[in-house]
Amino acid sequence: MTEGQGSGGASEARHGAQERQGAGRRGRRLGIAFLLVLLLSCFALDAPSHEVRPAFLRVQQTAPETFDFSWRVPARGEYRLAIYVRLPDHCTPRTEPRSWRQNATFIEQWTADCPGGLAGSSVSIDGLPATLTDALARVERLDGTTQVARLTPSEPAFTVTDTESWTEVALTYGVLGVEHILLGIDHLLFVLALLMIVPGWRALVATVTAFTVAHSLTLGAATLGWVHVPGPPVEAVIALSILFVAVEIVHWRQGRPGITRSRPWLVAFVFGLLHGFGFAGALGEIGLPEHAIPLALLFFNLGVEAGQLLFIAAVHGAWVVLRTVPWPDWAWRVPVYAIGAMAGFWTIERIAGF
Repeated sequence: MTEGQGSGGASEARHGAQERQGAGRRGRRLGIAFLLVLLLSCFALDAPSHEVRPAFLRVQQTAPETFDFSWRVPARGEYRLAIYVRLPDHCTPRTEPRSWRQNATFIEQWTADCPGGLAGSSVSIDGLPATLTDALARVERLDGTTQVARLTPSEPAFTVTDTESWTEVALTYGVLGVEHILLGIDHLLFVLALLMIVPGWRALVATVTAFTVAHSLTLGAATLGWVHVPGPPVEAVIALSILFVAVEIVHWRQGRPGITRSRPWLVAFVFGLLHGFGFAGALGEIGLPEHAIPLALLFFNLGVEAGQLLFIAAVHGAWVVLRTVPWPDWAWRVPVYAIGAMAGFWTIERIAGF
């Protein structure tokens, strides 16, 4: 064997080793994505049997000692969750509750007289400790100020105050934002799909920033009433956005990279506008405190961002821990097709629900 032949063989061997090593890294990365997709899929399939949407209690003071109550309870299939408002003992219902179902929510409304008012009294939710849901309560006083409280299975009661607490508003809406993104399986799958195709950390930072800016714009505009977009079409297009990125991943892996690979920040920004309308829909069901709208909106958005960064950190942590697993080269197909199948199903289901 000549010297040239020997050096050429060594170069080919190194090149082959690098290709195998690169394929191994891609296989491991997509294998981790498969595990995450599997976990999210199990949660999504099991979600209907668990109560992940918050109940909502609205208390409107119409006179010094008179209050209107509106109680929105998530449905569990065809049934109403067994959670009920318990008022202080000195409150007496003036009217019988009026009840009806609206989409996936049961609504009850009634009026009660509470001599001396509600300030300093405790309002609780019976049955909440036996569920997996939270409850949000908003008290609207005669002077226009509000109180917002978040009730959980471990803390199913709150004390009505006579002053507005800015820290309480910030904490309540911040936690609500975190919960919404972490329980929004469609939003997480969109972010996961982007993570699978974004080429490098610089592009990832640009992509996450673009997504953040976009959904912040539409979240604020929709919540403040500047823009109104019907919810069902938005939810359908959100599902379609996940399907689009999944198809882009397949094209890229087949040697035909599209716009998501070359300009992921642009795709994240465009679809981020739609995801922002989705966030606004959830926030719109709860409402904002009239005298703290900027604060509540800011902390809800910060909560969404915190939840999104937690998810990205979890994906990166999984990659660090499991990168030594020898996933086969074809492993990339499993998470991508799983994401695409779920997104396709959601798209059809949501369009059929118009």
